[in-house]
Amino acid sequence: MSGRFYRYVYGPVPSRRLGRSLGVDLVPFKTCTYDCIYCQLGQTTDKTIERKEYVAVEDIASELERKLATEPAPDYITLAGSGEPTLNSGIGGLIGRIRELTRIPTAILTNGSLIWKLEVQDALMEANLVIPSLDAGDNRLFKYVNRPHGEIVFEQMIDGLAEFTGRFSGKVWLEVFLLDGVTGIEAEVQKIAAMTKKINPARVQLNTVSRPPAEEYAVAVSKDRMEKLAGCFSGMVEVVGDYSQTPTSITQASNTARENIAALLSRRPCTLADIALSLNIHPTEATKYLDMLIRDGKILRVLLDGKYFFSAHEINDQREGETRQ
Repeated sequence: MSGRFYRYVYGPVPSRRLGRSLGVDLVPFKTCTYDCIYCQLGQTTDKTIERKEYVAVEDIASELERKLATEPAPDYITLAGSGEPTLNSGIGGLIGRIRELTRIPTAILTNGSLIWKLEVQDALMEANLVIPSLDAGDNRLFKYVNRPHGEIVFEQMIDGLAEFTGRFSGKVWLEVFLLDGVTGIEAEVQKIAAMTKKINPARVQLNTVSRPPAEEYAVAVSKDRMEKLAGCFSGMVEVVGDYSQTPTSITQASNTARENIAALLSRRPCTLADIALSLNIHPTEATKYLDMLIRDGKILRVLLDGKYFFSAHEINDQREGETRQ
């Protein structure tokens, strides 16, 4: 377990699609253009389309350089994290800095909502792989599933994805996230497939709920059903849903995660990185449950030597008692 603190770089974490993926967070937690009903990080707290340098490129590059110098090389450096990465106006500069630091390929996980902007397309041109998402085949379900910022137009978003794919020299894999009884039915998938033909990605990846979503009515599509719906698409298509972790009960899964974190913190204070590593969960997912535990008064967050630690109340009370003795 490393004693070095990283604010923007996490992992490497195992990825079904990218192998060992070293993650980079470019925006504050849940700063996004969408508020998707299936998001495993919870509801969006800052829905925006404002592009600015939320995190300084040089701060991220410094962390990446330190990480790459001390640990085995990952398969990909992935710009993703806890919000929409293309909101960071410095993303193009960061991709350029990564290319100066290493030959490890760069992947961008984006919801695709801003790719219609020429400045965003230009910023992503030096990446190796871009994975945008498309979760609906028409404006009605787009608004229902993704709950986009009011200034995002469905048709403009589709046209932007198609334009970018035609310009981009790297690979574009399109992720399609399906929900049971909503978009996971053949008539709706056919609409999505029609949009996919227009976008023309190198491959389509079908995904569904595998972790507690923002809304409990966002329900996973079964593996058998997903494999059948894959036949609606032309070209290369694969089902990437993680069925080994599909929760039987969203509430139960959420409670279990919180209980595991609380149990860990009852033994010793931990940083966010410690918790994610110990419990094998994504740092941004851990953050969601930590916020719940703090709100419920079960744990505390304390700043010590420039690092944030989380601890259970009983440990903190015990330490205060020892100090007074």
